[in-house]
Amino acid sequence: MLRLGQTGLKVSPLCFGTLALSPLQGYNDVERGAAVLRYAFEKGVNFLDTAEIYDNYPVIRRALSSFAGDIVVASKSYAYTREQMVQSIEKARRELDRDTIEIFMLHEQESMYTLNGHREALNYLCEAKERGLVRAIGISTHAIAGVRAAASLPEIDVIHPIVNRQGLGIIDGDLAGMLGALEFAAQMGKGIYAMKALGGGHLAQSPVDALKFVANIPAVASVAVGMCGEVEVDINWAVLTGTDVPADLLASSLAQRRRLYIADWCEGCGKCVARCPQSALYLKEEQAHVDAAKCVLCGYCGGVCPQFCIKIIKEVI
Repeated sequence: MLRLGQTGLKVSPLCFGTLALSPLQGYNDVERGAAVLRYAFEKGVNFLDTAEIYDNYPVIRRALSSFAGDIVVASKSYAYTREQMVQSIEKARRELDRDTIEIFMLHEQESMYTLNGHREALNYLCEAKERGLVRAIGISTHAIAGVRAAASLPEIDVIHPIVNRQGLGIIDGDLAGMLGALEFAAQMGKGIYAMKALGGGHLAQSPVDALKFVANIPAVASVAVGMCGEVEVDINWAVLTGTDVPADLLASSLAQRRRLYIADWCEGCGKCVARCPQSALYLKEEQAHVDAAKCVLCGYCGGVCPQFCIKIIKEVI
């Protein structure tokens, strides 16, 4: 287990990213999702990442209810007012059946400007921490400026940044800039756990190299990886704990890839285009289309589609 900055929390090198177990990615099987989570817990994973928008608290609650060990739960919210953050924290506590959420974060912060815009919510997070409702306060971000802004704020304990060996998905710079920002944040005592080490699937054909790259960044304590099956857990756990990956497991994983699917009943409202943080979606002939080279398969576009015509699907290659 590794120390997560100055939070007092110790986390496994692999964090279970539960976005893959959410309706945003077409997943709705509570029992199956809970079983995969329990499998990971029994393997040694003690850290999971979720968010209010993922709408998968029931899956996590089911898994936690049948596991006796201590699990570090990180969640996040788009709340920007005090009242919204009160509701977000209470929703998480109620639906996860936990008195305390170990890490609660402001979702998708880009800079000091956006953090200032969420100041009411951040202030309530500080109050919630004092009351023991959360143990640590953080942000998630796809931006170098977001990392640097959070690093300079003493009330921020944890940063959850996008980082991968090709710099995919960084919205305001390149890999070198992000690595510099992470080093600065670590020097400021922030706990850092990474996301999108596989670049939203774009680096999934070389998963071992991609995961090792991020795990070897000195500032990073843990790597959150989206998983929805035991094979993925086995592979990612082996890589991040420094053990050999069985060839048959790796071959099984490489036989599948994911892509964004937009159904032909799309009405071209443009809400998904406006929501996409990577500018990967565009409108053409009154329908939404995706630039696969830019898409990191976050699934956020699906959450705003009024016609429910966007999902992430697996395909055999």
